[in-house]
Amino acid sequence: MFTHCGSAPRTPRGSHSRPGTLGRRARRPDCPLRRSRLEQLMRRRKLFLGALPIAAALGSLTLAAPVVAVPLEYTSGAPVALRSVPGMDAKSVDRFLELYEKIKDPANGYFSDHDPPVPYHSVETLIVEAPDYGHVTTSEAFSYWIWLEAQYGRVTGEWGPFNEAWESMEEHIIPSAAEQPGNARYNPADPATYADEHDTPQGYPSELEFDVPVGQDPIANELRSTYGNSDVYGMHWLLDVDNRYGFGNCGDGTSSPAYINTFQRGPEESTWETIPHPSCDTFEHGGPNGYVDLFVGDQQYARQWRYTNAPDADARAVQAAYWAHTWATEQGNQSQISATLAKAAKMGDWLRYAMYDKYFKRVGNCVGPSTCPAGSGKNSAHYLMSWYYAWGGGTDGAWAWRIGSSHNHFGYQNPMAAWVLSNVDALEPRSATAVADWDTSFDRQLEFYRWLQSAEGGIAGGATNSWQGRYAQPPAGASTFYGMYYDWQPVYHDPPSNRWFGMQTWSMQRIAELYYATGNAQAGQLLDKWVDWAMANTTVDAANGTWQVPAELGWSGQPDTWNAGSPGANNGLHVTVTSRNQDLGVTAALARTLMYYAAESGDTAARDMAGNLLDAMWAPNNQDDLGISVEESRADYNRFDDRVYVPSGWTGTMPNGDRIDSNSTFTSIRSWYTSDPDYPQVERYLEGGPAPTFRYHRFWAQADIAMAMADFGLLFP
Repeated sequence: MFTHCGSAPRTPRGSHSRPGTLGRRARRPDCPLRRSRLEQLMRRRKLFLGALPIAAALGSLTLAAPVVAVPLEYTSGAPVALRSVPGMDAKSVDRFLELYEKIKDPANGYFSDHDPPVPYHSVETLIVEAPDYGHVTTSEAFSYWIWLEAQYGRVTGEWGPFNEAWESMEEHIIPSAAEQPGNARYNPADPATYADEHDTPQGYPSELEFDVPVGQDPIANELRSTYGNSDVYGMHWLLDVDNRYGFGNCGDGTSSPAYINTFQRGPEESTWETIPHPSCDTFEHGGPNGYVDLFVGDQQYARQWRYTNAPDADARAVQAAYWAHTWATEQGNQSQISATLAKAAKMGDWLRYAMYDKYFKRVGNCVGPSTCPAGSGKNSAHYLMSWYYAWGGGTDGAWAWRIGSSHNHFGYQNPMAAWVLSNVDALEPRSATAVADWDTSFDRQLEFYRWLQSAEGGIAGGATNSWQGRYAQPPAGASTFYGMYYDWQPVYHDPPSNRWFGMQTWSMQRIAELYYATGNAQAGQLLDKWVDWAMANTTVDAANGTWQVPAELGWSGQPDTWNAGSPGANNGLHVTVTSRNQDLGVTAALARTLMYYAAESGDTAARDMAGNLLDAMWAPNNQDDLGISVEESRADYNRFDDRVYVPSGWTGTMPNGDRIDSNSTFTSIRSWYTSDPDYPQVERYLEGGPAPTFRYHRFWAQADIAMAMADFGLLFP
């Protein structure tokens, strides 16, 4: 049986929760799952707790002394005074604070001038990856900001910035009640109207099919009862921070940040093929029906709002809140962030929508839109962190809808957050079944990693309950996980979603934190194999400031069909490293994974490689006035002139007047890009010159580097 430390013997699904227990399990006395951080620090023989020696803390049980903070002053951008933090390596603290101050310096351009400010995706404006412009931002960036401020609170004892980061998120990227009208009219018995997903953009618009059965939403009434309203408390994934596109909000054309969206048209729609559009579509821009009829087919079109949540970002915010709670409590400062912690618990409550099939259909062997049964109760829950949940409705407030997602990528899982939401009192959601749901999700997510671990150690893609996004018949012999079908590239194929090594490091860092915080044996087993593989494919020369980590991966085979009682060895599932690079954010996440693993396991080789990677990134050749950077060549920028599919006969305009029609390209509907100071590099490349090169400063990557420095200082003082 594949169980985690602290489990009672597994009971059959459906009888997991005993009356009155909300699904809680008895914990064995020798299980580290519920160890306090004080006990964990003692176990690791740390010398200090906050500013107090462990012995003094034990004697008084009063943890009221925060770390003393000496203000960091700047002259010509260089730090002249640095803090010393008891119990942390001074060099690591200095590095963290130096980079933190660069990130927070308004002159460096990481944040907008809104009040409260908004983090940009990157300092640079010309950058195309999942976001199509550097001064948009994502829920990912907000979650990293919250995490960064939790680390700052640990180092300084100052928790105002942590609260401010959450307040900015709440104000700017969680829709207000006025921005999601009509939720009170949402009908959980009829959550949304079905539409097929198609393989390519050419399959869109997708016709709404009112006769296809959809399941019941089992948590809506519970959430309404808990919070007294039906307003969703989750982040939309994408903001146009300075209203570069000109949509504004709900057609006003001027307000910012503005909720926008891009991806809508199946797995082959890369960023280069998207048509940006407003999240609140009042038909002020686009065509006669705004942008709605580019994506869905209907008899008539209504002005509407719609938001999409990226569950990994919300879960990361919860994860960050846990560490803030832990460190603030050790300092005696927990009361300063208690209101923010309650909001994090609320976010975790709503995040359960990511656990459900897109149309709340039964999970497992779900084939045929009309023949796969509609779900009832919670048999539509896969209990994983899927690619999204979404919600929308009419701008007149007359109707509303909600969907989950059938597609699950290992890279989005966060069992650390699941453990927090089901075990840490200050962060347990208030709804009646939420703790039990997260408890189940914790087990299911760890099983998911085990099912997907390749023979070499890397983690394969994921699984779907809706093959091809339309409950199609999967290939014969497809491996399954609780009846869901293995997919080596869930959700998007251009590029393949599990080709980027960053998915590995992001996700396994959470596993490493879980291992460190709880001693969970399953997490340790996953890491034993993964760390060996990752280290074998990484080289570092700290003295010269160079290193190579995996960049892209190739996959073959499939996992064994999941058997919880006897997991397979996956001898037919393989991964190869096809290229390497010096991706800064990925390197920081890899270093953090290695160091948390080393701190719990005692693996000195992992510890040393983590330290060497940090030293290499910090070398003088990688330093600049804005932070840490390396040169990146962007051969993919030959796609700036990619054709964007627009159905024949459909015409419209972007807010700046750019025409949208069947001749549109990525740049033609973003003509303002040609005025960007970095565009001449792209233009020369499109005319046959060399690929352009940049030294980018992505917010999330700089934050991850800073946090890696702080983590190393705490874990190895």
